[in-house]
Amino acid sequence: MLVRAVRSAVSIPHEGGVEAPYDTAHLTIRYPARAAQTEVERMSGMLPADDSGAPYPVVILVPGVNVSSETYRWLATAIVEAGSVCVTYDWVGLLFPGQYGLTPGVDLEAVTPQGYGSKPTTPALGPILDSLRDNPPGVLAGLLDLDRVALFGHSAGGTVALQSASPEWLPAVRAVVTYGAHTMASQQLGHPAGTLLDSPVEAPLLLIGGTADGVVAASAVRYGGEAGDPEHDPIERTWREAIAPTTEAWLVRLQDAGHMLPCHPEDPTSARGFLEEPTDPAADERLRGVLASLITTFLAAHLRATPETKAALDRLQDAPMTELADLRRR
Repeated sequence: MLVRAVRSAVSIPHEGGVEAPYDTAHLTIRYPARAAQTEVERMSGMLPADDSGAPYPVVILVPGVNVSSETYRWLATAIVEAGSVCVTYDWVGLLFPGQYGLTPGVDLEAVTPQGYGSKPTTPALGPILDSLRDNPPGVLAGLLDLDRVALFGHSAGGTVALQSASPEWLPAVRAVVTYGAHTMASQQLGHPAGTLLDSPVEAPLLLIGGTADGVVAASAVRYGGEAGDPEHDPIERTWREAIAPTTEAWLVRLQDAGHMLPCHPEDPTSARGFLEEPTDPAADERLRGVLASLITTFLAAHLRATPETKAALDRLQDAPMTELADLRRR
């Protein structure tokens, strides 16, 4: 499949009054394309979409803090090859008062004990979907199914996806996948130690983590624990306690995978990958293949929802891969 990208930008309203230029997210929208047929297409590089699979469901990749969207390009491409349009975004915005960086978008007031549950914890997703609906790139006009949307979130991006994908706020979301994410609440925001926030997600959910995630281990201090505490397992606790029992929820552990596995190539000058031990590059390449397979199989089952895609998902549980340290479904 030929995968191409178009780019756009969207202003993101925020009740905190963030001012330009920190109010704009830049979107990269990857889609299945047809080869150039005209001289104009060849010279511009703006290739028409392949409409044979339209209307295409839309997957939004919600990034980790200070992680460039380009590090997820390999995964975005795999998602397009599996039959969806994939949107990544870069937003240089407010991380904490006085500190700016690449952000998935976090409304700090919405994560406080007083504000949680009143609105999405990220203000980014609604405006991105509105932009795609109201002003889609020309090559994709009429080809997007914005009633079939999925989210993949990494790290803090996964956390805000877990906290924001309520059917009340984002009714088009049909599936949510996260890696290295959970809903434990930071004491810095006023929560008592050990607080786990309930997730409003009702769509089918796949929580993925790595057994060698040093960033999650080191972050235990934010929640009243000790860094490296072997009992600190917020991903499993989120799966077990924070998700409504009526929600289809999967928990998968990738053997020897680190926190930054979805990022390739990882930028060592940014984010917090320095908190974990280096992993084996050859093993990581293999694990990324497994990760892509898990994500695309899960998304296809819930975005396409055909007997074939559902059967492929069931086979994951029937014959788990050797790279999986754990796989549970409820």
